[in-house]
Amino acid sequence: MSQNKLYVGNLSWNSTEDDVNDAFSAFGNVTSVNLIMDRETGRPRGFGFVEMSSDSEAQAAIEGLDGRDLDGRNLKVNLAKPRESHGGGGGRRDRW
Repeated sequence: MSQNKLYVGNLSWNSTEDDVNDAFSAFGNVTSVNLIMDRETGRPRGFGFVEMSSDSEAQAAIEGLDGRDLDGRNLKVNLAKPRESHGGGGGRRDRW
């Protein structure tokens, strides 16, 4: 399994995808940046995901950016965990 997708937390609400891309590109080729937005307000939720082109670039970004300042906030950067399946559906569940 590839380990080049990173979780980026503690982002400032003022940080843009371009700001995050610029910070991470110092450590290698950034293939995607996805900041998570609140559905109701449209404002950033303070975290997102960055994908680097290789595992070694992702590791360099973790070492170089975890705990570092971006827009007045100390970033939390680590490997993204796989998304958990919640079973889907929404059907009725009998409770005994």
